[in-house]
Amino acid sequence: MNSSVGHSIRHESAHLHVSGEARYIDDLPEPKDTLYAAVGMSTQAHAELRRVDLDRVRQAPGVVAVITAADIPGVNHMGGLFADEPVFAVERVEYIGQSLFAVAAVSVEAARRAVLLADIDYAVLAHNLDIRQAVAAGHQVMPPKQLQRGDAETALQHAPHTLQGQFQLGGQEHFYLEGQIAFAQPKEDGDLLVYSSTQHPHHVQEMLAGVLGLTQKDIVVECRRMGGAFGGKESQPGFFACVAALLVQKTGRAVKYRVDRDDDMLLTGKRHCFDIVYAVGFEESGLISGIKLDYASRCGISADLSGPVNDRSMFHADNTYFLENVAIISHRCKTNSQSNTAFRGFGGPQGMMAIEYVLDEIARYLQLDPLVVRQRNFYRTDGSRDVTQYGMKVADNIIHEIVAELAETADYTARRQAIQAFNAANPYLKKGIALTPVKFGISFTATHLNQAGALLHVYSDGTVQLNHGGTEMGQGLYTKVAQVVAETLQIALADIRCTATSTEKVPNASATAASSGADLNGMAARDAAQTIKQRLINFAAEQYAVAAEHIVFANGRVHIGDVANLSFAELAHQAWFQRVSLSATGFYRTPKIHYDPHTLSGRPFYYFAYGAAVSEVLVDTLTGEYRIQRVDILHDVGNSLNPALDIGQIEGGFVQGAGWLTTEQLYWNAAGRLLTHAPSTYKIPLAEDVPAMFKVSLVNKKPNPEDTIYRSKAVGEPPLMLAMSVFYALKYAVESVAAHRYSSRLNAPATPEEVLLAIERLQNQPEDFPA
Repeated sequence: MNSSVGHSIRHESAHLHVSGEARYIDDLPEPKDTLYAAVGMSTQAHAELRRVDLDRVRQAPGVVAVITAADIPGVNHMGGLFADEPVFAVERVEYIGQSLFAVAAVSVEAARRAVLLADIDYAVLAHNLDIRQAVAAGHQVMPPKQLQRGDAETALQHAPHTLQGQFQLGGQEHFYLEGQIAFAQPKEDGDLLVYSSTQHPHHVQEMLAGVLGLTQKDIVVECRRMGGAFGGKESQPGFFACVAALLVQKTGRAVKYRVDRDDDMLLTGKRHCFDIVYAVGFEESGLISGIKLDYASRCGISADLSGPVNDRSMFHADNTYFLENVAIISHRCKTNSQSNTAFRGFGGPQGMMAIEYVLDEIARYLQLDPLVVRQRNFYRTDGSRDVTQYGMKVADNIIHEIVAELAETADYTARRQAIQAFNAANPYLKKGIALTPVKFGISFTATHLNQAGALLHVYSDGTVQLNHGGTEMGQGLYTKVAQVVAETLQIALADIRCTATSTEKVPNASATAASSGADLNGMAARDAAQTIKQRLINFAAEQYAVAAEHIVFANGRVHIGDVANLSFAELAHQAWFQRVSLSATGFYRTPKIHYDPHTLSGRPFYYFAYGAAVSEVLVDTLTGEYRIQRVDILHDVGNSLNPALDIGQIEGGFVQGAGWLTTEQLYWNAAGRLLTHAPSTYKIPLAEDVPAMFKVSLVNKKPNPEDTIYRSKAVGEPPLMLAMSVFYALKYAVESVAAHRYSSRLNAPATPEEVLLAIERLQNQPEDFPA
């Protein structure tokens, strides 16, 4: 049997990427009269608009059109449940960078110069970026939510030991290689074609229809590939598409809107930063008896995706641990900043960081190995302590064996002992080590999004065109889904062509997000392939008078009992000649899941993906600088569809997570301006930040117990949270300065400056620290 699934097959566009031939939207041919857009942005964080005079903008060289909210024929908002963010501000601006108007000009430079000429009179109002101030003032984009089980307050009162504290988690810029871009082209009779760099073409189509006053049938949104997305192109590309499309309506000409990095970072939302307050009661063994968690997140000026992001942080507040008595409150705070949005992990990383911080503090307080405390709190596999705080049974728990295997293969215990000896002997250099686990739920928490469609054409020469609702952003989704079709039809992968994701091929597709791209689209594509395969079997059975069960597809050939042995191409040609349909749609909806958003209970996830990582760091206590010296990862992907792609996702996700927790600092000044808005001021991990020893292994022979595509598991998001081990290794190294007697109160990102400040606090003022 030909087997495509399970093999390390290269990315379907790898040769195009390395040769520079892969076409992104900015590489597409432009009609000769194409115009270029730019947006005029607010220079105030919060102000009334007293006057917006655009006369000089209209008169600027090269300008063809200027539009404001008055030129929008439909609705002036970007969709969503609350319709709470305008495309163009009208009476008030609420963050620096908010869009006021747009320009179309004959060149990019002309458009960008023109928007700077606007004469705007602001009546400045008070603004706020502080999360806890927003909580105190009741400023929220949506009401807070609470999730509880048992009686956390009573458990805390009766616990032998208690701790309480507070720490901050910074946000994160997506920093995709390809910035936000939309290229809109007019078609006949008012129709519109929009090339959008988006993870969710259907959402862009919906938003365009509302803003333009059209229906979805009038608009085609297409995306062949993105140069990265990470969640930043799930809800936010709609704005850029709307600007381009509105200018198309105004001028009747094609319009491209591509922002530079500075404007991209000023306009778009990031990962939600959190302020977390906790109180925990625990036994002498380190077992948690009760815990209260107060999550407050900076959402920006509108809800965007903050609701489901913050819900997921509550769902992942347990990580791999059973919390018998737990009370969680989640504040979704309105601040005068960009509307924060989806980011790889979608609230899960923030939820997990909280419980890991608490467990690390318990271990330090009890002077125990943090790994021991973590293991004692794990969900159990004996039928007890195996239900999450939202009521879902953890039925496929393999975290015990993953952690045990990794601790052994990474030589965790011996290395920890060696690090303790090293730290005792070295006054200035300190090492740290941490092993942290991950349990990540897979599915959209919004149940209706767990669906996918596919369209498959088999041509008369036996070659195949494949289309589905998933988008390709470098992760290899097109490759994996093509492997599924090749496996189903038993044909060569080279005989399959993946075509651009388009709303006119597969309608109503969900975003490629929630790590569900291969799960959903792989199943839909297999459904379509099986439909065509069954048609071919029925045709061959009738044509050759052979029972259907004696017809076998294998290695590019079709064995029709003892009567005939044809190539797949020969059978396809015969079927076409006899008027058999060789085109089919496929559809899939995830089974078993259900979720009540009001009670925050049910089964929001089809299954869990697991993993663990050991990280070792070296810190210079004189400067706060550090190196990640070694990382060992063991990660669960079920039966891998493509080990090479999966390992690449694990490596990339880990490094991106390490960036979030170490170097990627977002900084707003007192006026509310984001100062870290370019590569010169915002530091993503570089090649030299990757540890010299970086070992990634896949869990062996552990197929997904749920009926996923070939029993595989999702891999996009879970690896990011493995990077928590870097933060807790740094925390361990820092706290060794004071022999682990005091908490460092280390915040994330743990930049060298943050590390140095924590070290100095421990060295100079330990008496002020709670034990």
